[in-house]
Amino acid sequence: MSAILSADDLNDFISPGVACIKPVETLPAPPTPTGDLEHEVILDGQQNASANAGPAQISLTDCLACSGCVTSAEAVLVSLQSHAELLNVLDSAPALQITQQDGTFKVQGLENPDSKLFVASVSPQTRANLAAVAGDKVRERDAGRMIAQLLMGPEGLRAGGKWNNGFTWVVDTNTAREACLVLGAEEAVESNGKVAKPILTSSCPGWVCYAEKTHPHVLPHISKVKSPQALMGTLLKTTLSRTLGISPDRIWHLAVMPCFDKKLEASREELTDAIWNGCGQPGRGVRDVDCVITSKEILMLTESRNIDFFGLSKAPIPALSQTPFPDPTLQHFLFSVRSRSSQSHPLAGTSGGNLYYTLHYVSAQHPGSKIETMRGRNADVVEYTVKSAAGEPIFKAARYYGFRNIQNLVRKLKPAKQSKLPGARAVGARKPVGKQAGLEYAYVEVMACPGGCTNGGGQIKVDDPVVVERKGFESKPGPQEQKQWLAQVDEAYFSAEDSDLELEDSGTSTVVNGGQAQKDGDMVDGISPSYIRDTLAHWASITGIETDKLLYTSYREVVSDVGKDKAANSTDRVVQLAGKIGGGW
Repeated sequence: MSAILSADDLNDFISPGVACIKPVETLPAPPTPTGDLEHEVILDGQQNASANAGPAQISLTDCLACSGCVTSAEAVLVSLQSHAELLNVLDSAPALQITQQDGTFKVQGLENPDSKLFVASVSPQTRANLAAVAGDKVRERDAGRMIAQLLMGPEGLRAGGKWNNGFTWVVDTNTAREACLVLGAEEAVESNGKVAKPILTSSCPGWVCYAEKTHPHVLPHISKVKSPQALMGTLLKTTLSRTLGISPDRIWHLAVMPCFDKKLEASREELTDAIWNGCGQPGRGVRDVDCVITSKEILMLTESRNIDFFGLSKAPIPALSQTPFPDPTLQHFLFSVRSRSSQSHPLAGTSGGNLYYTLHYVSAQHPGSKIETMRGRNADVVEYTVKSAAGEPIFKAARYYGFRNIQNLVRKLKPAKQSKLPGARAVGARKPVGKQAGLEYAYVEVMACPGGCTNGGGQIKVDDPVVVERKGFESKPGPQEQKQWLAQVDEAYFSAEDSDLELEDSGTSTVVNGGQAQKDGDMVDGISPSYIRDTLAHWASITGIETDKLLYTSYREVVSDVGKDKAANSTDRVVQLAGKIGGGW
């Protein structure tokens, strides 16, 4: 369990399946007044009856990564992002339709102010999770096609509802991930001072939320690069609104993610059109991601429409029935079937491979260098060093997964505190005994969930009824079954390479380097930095928006009010806070 939890904080001991990824502060409930006593006297040191309350329950409403992370406004914002909200929006009005004639795109249905253009992005971790649930050798790419059939196909959402609405485009967040990998690697090796070293990754919203609310001293270290979800949201909203000439609030973007915390990320006021379409400062605006649902909620969505998800076709949506994307360059970037070698290597992990790519990016700039690995105190802490051909350290990085390990990381980054005694030396976090001298970390990949994103809080777990039924468990799955289940999800995640080989055998070509001519020494782990930079520059040119507003974000210290006295008119206060879009962030 995390060091932030103690026996005084909880009414009962919580035994997590792997490790506690949601540390919470459970405040004792007030005692229920009895009818025969007007007053109750509690002697000093006497335990209140509420101390014997039942086991503490951790839910999304209670916490979203750490002690004090959820304010009332955040709970309201999260409740607005669900499969039920998705169905309500789909049934609100006929969807906008895109037509193309002589290379010109037109939007039909704008006369109805409630009509939306529906687009979706899906994470590889969600596809891997659903592939593992499906079983029968279903691969990650197969699950992705089943999700596309659900959102776009005639047997999916279009088969029901008030208006038979579906999604016009469903994209893979891996395309945005490739851009984030290149941007993150460039940020790590540059020394422009925009981000303090060591640079800490920012793609995990639970970790960012935790830092903003409990350890603001680490905010200067957090990468400014947007997460793949956020970057994809900005790309879709900016490109479609500018090329089609419609307001961004007429575009409704759904993201399917492995993590509940992604719902809060979507609610950040730093990720709205106020940045790229307004004053350039965080504030109220149209969100780049309108709604986030998790892997679990995909099955809840199908159940609501009486659709058998596992019975959906694994065939891709026919190209002739798909609407072309308004920009050919971005159409190629978003929808080309590309080789995903950067996802298929186990050393890259299941959280996007930020650290893995950065290490190879650094190594590619130093011919003859090699990457050395040293395991830390547990499996979720690993140190890496890029050494030159002569054996000299060039770049040192690490991976810290799970809040138990994150606690140790932020403690090391805590600045020295000036002593109040005259002439005394500043005191602060001491260097751990036995730590090797030399090069300190330049880059750290941080994830809230032990094991990475395939073990996210929104994933379907081994003890979910659908898994128990499909796997034929006769009793409640235990720790061993859970370990085997996570291994199956990871195996499905890494099946991307096998899917590429099958495509090659079937005669379907996969794209490497975006289909562009490869420059000497340009490819890094199957991704071309020059192709990514050219594509991002094209995106900025067609939208007329500065790249800094498109690609990067910011963070701020947040003071939580959880556990503090609330005003009597708490309902008005919640509505006021929720109206700020950014909620408690």
